[in-house]
Amino acid sequence: MKRPCSSDGVATLIGYIIITGVLMVLLVMVMITSNYALMERPAERFTYHSFVDIGNGMSVRVVDVYTIAPVNGSIVSEFDIPEDVLGAGYRITVRRADSDQEIEVKNERSETVISLAGIGATRAVVGSTTGGGWNRIIYDSGGV
Repeated sequence: MKRPCSSDGVATLIGYIIITGVLMVLLVMVMITSNYALMERPAERFTYHSFVDIGNGMSVRVVDVYTIAPVNGSIVSEFDIPEDVLGAGYRITVRRADSDQEIEVKNERSETVISLAGIGATRAVVGSTTGGGWNRIIYDSGGV
């Protein structure tokens, strides 16, 4: 006896293949977006806030040295800053920007600029350093 031909088995197989294909596409999309949302964006935010903290600390140290600086003489202040942020080094540069001065903290992926508050209009401050080790701020009233 011959059985009647049924397409139920093929339809079920095609349905499973389509559902699996759609779920695979969704899984790939979630994996691509989750890397940015869970790894890269928090790392960028952490780097930005770390650079702001480092720049503000540098600004405070510079202003403190210039506040207690003698009229005739010199003063040297040593301080320590973190070696790296998320495993990457960085560079700090104090520069003049128009009538104000600013501190730029940057590495190859991120950059933050902080205003040098308090002495920017009255005293010229220039210099640069990298993270790690002991750093020095030197004030000399003779300009040397």
